[in-house]
Amino acid sequence: MFKKILIANRGEIALRIQRACQEMGIKSVVVYSEADREAKYVRLADEAVCIGPAPSAQSYLNMPAIISTAEVTDAEAIHPGYGFLSENADFAERVEQSGFTFIGPTPESIRMMGDKVSAKQAMIKAGVPCVPGSEGVLPEDPKEIIRIARSVGYPVIIKASGGGGGRGMRVVHTEAALVNAVQMTRTEAGAAFGNPAVYMEKFLENPRHVEIQVLADSFRNAVWLGERDCSMQRRNQKIIEEAPAPGIPRRVIEKVGDRCAAACKKMGYRGAGTFEFLYENGEFYFIEMNTRVQVEHPVTELVTGIDIVQQQIRIAAGEKLPFTQRQIQLRGHAIECRINAEDPYKFLPSPGRITMWHPPGGPGVRVDSHVYTNYFVPSNYDSMIGKIIVHGDTREQALARMRMALNETVVEGIKTNIPLHRELMADAKFIQGGTSIHYLESWLSHHDR
Repeated sequence: MFKKILIANRGEIALRIQRACQEMGIKSVVVYSEADREAKYVRLADEAVCIGPAPSAQSYLNMPAIISTAEVTDAEAIHPGYGFLSENADFAERVEQSGFTFIGPTPESIRMMGDKVSAKQAMIKAGVPCVPGSEGVLPEDPKEIIRIARSVGYPVIIKASGGGGGRGMRVVHTEAALVNAVQMTRTEAGAAFGNPAVYMEKFLENPRHVEIQVLADSFRNAVWLGERDCSMQRRNQKIIEEAPAPGIPRRVIEKVGDRCAAACKKMGYRGAGTFEFLYENGEFYFIEMNTRVQVEHPVTELVTGIDIVQQQIRIAAGEKLPFTQRQIQLRGHAIECRINAEDPYKFLPSPGRITMWHPPGGPGVRVDSHVYTNYFVPSNYDSMIGKIIVHGDTREQALARMRMALNETVVEGIKTNIPLHRELMADAKFIQGGTSIHYLESWLSHHDR
């Protein structure tokens, strides 16, 4: 096992990884930008090194600074968390070439899954169900593009091959708009991702977003840890996640989960990962794979009792998975609300000093957050300041616990989206379960403030 790990991230995930290290008796090195000097995990780390000014390009995305910090502190491995460099194959490669262990998949796996076209082709080979669409990147010939769209059937969605985070997508409802939409998406993709390649998929009108969490070791053992429903989204950004997904038959979930685990074995995948699907009319359609730990991993931890971050570390250290698929039992229901420093209805960021922070407690309540009273929320990064996660024996109990937890939470000095979460926890359609990915946008349009 590693003696010392460098955490190449910030915010709540940096604290989450630090806690996993501490529990395992591993020393942690934290890197931080000048904007994060006051962060809790910086104070709690065995060693903390400032790697640059506030802009992430000069700090958290600065590969040489991170690797040289690992060298001077004698760290043995680097955990990238999520976001920033976590799915950057070049970074994973540089970490390994510099003599450190990258706590994540191989650079080859990250590359294959980071390109949406090669990821889809790998899934088709592995027997994982995919959305009908173009076989690979769209050609230059407009006539051929029109022919493909006709065979898929309108509406279609044009997606950037190197895209992610909800960017680089365009829905097309008519043939007249198709060729222009493809050109515009290519231009945007080239500018945003340095890769102008795009592909086409059938646009599903009212799907849910359901994902499967996997763990795989270096010995071709792979398991799946149940599913999560992440359909409560605004602009393709998740705000509420839960496990298991309400109202989907277990046999349907088990079939797709087993295929995901089999795909990991076939690809020689290593580490934690998530297969993301759209689910509509009883069918699953693969959209992408995330080759890192996800923001919403705690809901899976609460229903399985498995510490996903510790498993990432153990796998990277060369250990075998300590359990088989049959030993994984799902218990109860978990819900997570992402707490963002933003106006709850206009969604404008609300950085600044938190004058009062009082997190909730009680049975089945977990809070993953790096903030505290008098902490200053910087304006340079994502607005998420923490997550409230609850677990109950049933979904009804989990909902009741989340309502209590949100009512107990006090954040003063800045605005947060807690009022929005309180309303959604009382919403009849959400209580019923199984809303689509478009539900929240529609709900917000009818709840103008």
